[in-house]
Amino acid sequence: MSQAEPAATGADTPRRNLLAQLEIDTRLLGMIGAFIVVCLVFNVLTDGRFLTPRNIFNLTIQTVSVAIMATGMVFVIVTRHIDLSVGALLATCSAFMAMTQTVYLPQFFGIEIGNPLIPWITIAAGIGVGVLIGCFHGWLVGYLGIPAFIVTLGGLLVWRNVAWFLTNGQTIGPLDAGFLKLGGINGTMGETWSWVFGLVAAAFSLWALFSARRNKISHDFPVKPMWAEVALGAIVSGAILGFVAILNNYEKPARVLAREFEARGLTMPEGYTEAYGIPFSVLLLIAVAVVMTVVATRTRLGRYIFAAGGNPEATELSGVNIKNLTIKVFAIMGALCAISAVVASARLTFHTNDIGTLDELRVIAAAVIGGTALAGGIGTIYGAILGALIMQSLQSGMAMVGVDAPFQNIVVGTVLVVAVLIDIIYRKRIGD
Repeated sequence: MSQAEPAATGADTPRRNLLAQLEIDTRLLGMIGAFIVVCLVFNVLTDGRFLTPRNIFNLTIQTVSVAIMATGMVFVIVTRHIDLSVGALLATCSAFMAMTQTVYLPQFFGIEIGNPLIPWITIAAGIGVGVLIGCFHGWLVGYLGIPAFIVTLGGLLVWRNVAWFLTNGQTIGPLDAGFLKLGGINGTMGETWSWVFGLVAAAFSLWALFSARRNKISHDFPVKPMWAEVALGAIVSGAILGFVAILNNYEKPARVLAREFEARGLTMPEGYTEAYGIPFSVLLLIAVAVVMTVVATRTRLGRYIFAAGGNPEATELSGVNIKNLTIKVFAIMGALCAISAVVASARLTFHTNDIGTLDELRVIAAAVIGGTALAGGIGTIYGAILGALIMQSLQSGMAMVGVDAPFQNIVVGTVLVVAVLIDIIYRKRIGD
């Protein structure tokens, strides 16, 4: 019998096509394609109003709250659980933070509205409440063995009404001006600093790409052709700078500028213009996305989370405390709900009883549309954020076209079911 030829190494295996050379996830590419199609269709239906700088600015700040929670929902679903209480938990955190800055701090500690410490104390208190509630959910699920569906379904009812009792059913506002800067339009970087941030982000992206290439080469791993690295770097940096350019094209209305100059005791020069730039809430989402991605891909906790979702029995036999891990996952979800509550209430400029209503469905849909498998073990942070953006684009576009709210929910529900079906077919084909 003739001697078998040695198997080709990864470096020697020829690339099959362009996508293989770029090493692009075809599912991610499909999601980006779907997002582009949605934008183009609604742009045509709205006579070009959908892709204006103003609407894109509004779309980004509307997406942030759901996208932040969707990054946490990835961890929850990856570990084969579900959290139906995120919208209600957001409401409780929002109510507590609103009462903290308008009632608790002024009355009990003498810290009045306008004090620069108020936003930081309020946010820390809100995150603390979110983490405690998340730990409680995780304890019920992990240590008492109550299914997460039941625990969080009960939480949906409990925390929505806890929020109501915290405020006596009242709308709470106005909120602190420093706190409101995290809501979107009330807090932006401005044109110059937005360009600085864009250039730094583009440079960091290029450095990350080529640093990863050097690491692969140093460990004798196969790498993409140099032209593919350059092309990918150009696409990423071009997308970042293009996004900054679009936001910098959305100028503040003259009446807003006049009020700002008047508040400083100045007169606005004739013909003066100023752009909003990148909202602080978007920076917050970027920071959350980076941290969650690092946790998911570069830490022991992230490895345990995905291992537990893929095979919980084997993971537990290897020495991982699954019960403790469940508490950590739900604690992270609680913290992210609190951060989302900051963004949501700051964008509205006050707390209302219906804040976060149906957000649990939007968050789950964003994670699933973004590629998180309900069977557990598979999911990405960037996919969940892109899923949230697709969901918000659908809702915003339908609202601009004049579609009634009930039909919007019908479309969103249909998209969710179709996304799960596509995911099942996709994974079967990969398995085959």
